[in-house]
Amino acid sequence: MGALVLLSGGQDSATCLAKAMADEEGPIEAVTFDYGQRHRIELEFAQRLAQIAGVPCQQVNQDFISTISTNALTSSTIPITSKKGELPSTFVEGRNLFFLATAAVIAKQRGISTLYTGVCQTDYSGYPDCREDFIQSMQTTLSLALDYPINIVTPLMWLTKAETVTLMNDLGHIDWYAWTHTCYEGQRPACGQCPACQLRLKGFHEAGIDDPLSYKTKNIDTI
Repeated sequence: MGALVLLSGGQDSATCLAKAMADEEGPIEAVTFDYGQRHRIELEFAQRLAQIAGVPCQQVNQDFISTISTNALTSSTIPITSKKGELPSTFVEGRNLFFLATAAVIAKQRGISTLYTGVCQTDYSGYPDCREDFIQSMQTTLSLALDYPINIVTPLMWLTKAETVTLMNDLGHIDWYAWTHTCYEGQRPACGQCPACQLRLKGFHEAGIDDPLSYKTKNIDTI
């Protein structure tokens, strides 16, 4: 029956796309979301990744998300911060809830039951909607709401960033990472300083694999 991959254009979702193509029988499709993110450039890379993989990718407008919550990912005036014991300023409340609900509806229309998403509880930055409990609950809720079986696959749930890099290398698509976007600042080359860049750089460093992405600076100093 294939699978529908939630493809942000980032490192994790690119890995999920490669994993779905390796593991699933039937056609693979992708969906990406415009929610008013400050790093909107990631949408371009989601489409590019889909082209490289040879899968169709639908872009869905969900910019209402930026109107109902205040956070650093949908407002360029809010500093990107991460303090111990607090949710990062980049947490977008309800984002994965809305993304998965929308993807499930699209999947049902396509006759697809399986969704792939790159959420991760190991290196999850404190985001509550990246936890396994949430995913399991959402899977049950969506199946009941649609009266249709929805299976949410999270291949990265218990992997560190280093293990994710190794997985992508094993899948033979490490080169795809050159066409991903991670930087919260939306910069190309990537800033190398924001929490997302730092986490990515740390992962590649620990995996002992070179990141094909270009950075303004590659110092790992905040993780």
